[in-house]
Amino acid sequence: MSVQDEKTTVSDGIILSDAAASKVKALLDQEGRDDLALRVAVQPGGCSGLRYQLFFDERSLDGDVTKEFEGGVKVVTDRMSAPYLGGASIDFVDTIEKQGFTIDNPNATGSCACGDSFS
Repeated sequence: MSVQDEKTTVSDGIILSDAAASKVKALLDQEGRDDLALRVAVQPGGCSGLRYQLFFDERSLDGDVTKEFEGGVKVVTDRMSAPYLGGASIDFVDTIEKQGFTIDNPNATGSCACGDSFS
């Protein structure tokens, strides 16, 4: 892969795995609403300085970056968070040891031991 290819990948925004898209779709179906999107944001906080937030949102903010995935799942990122999340992969893990969404972010230069925040 060339450097130009890597830049293209990073600028493509968030990548949602099929497992994560299926889980988001199941959660949205439980809510019984089709007007919600998964909002992924970066907020100040945590041990390392920045913390991820994932939540369902019906709002559309000026400058939002929206991407649609399998099953009509929409992922929205605000314009301030988008540069921190370019190329980040969101997956859903469901094992006996762990259950939940995981984020693999190539833009993170460090993270805390608990894995909740990054820099």
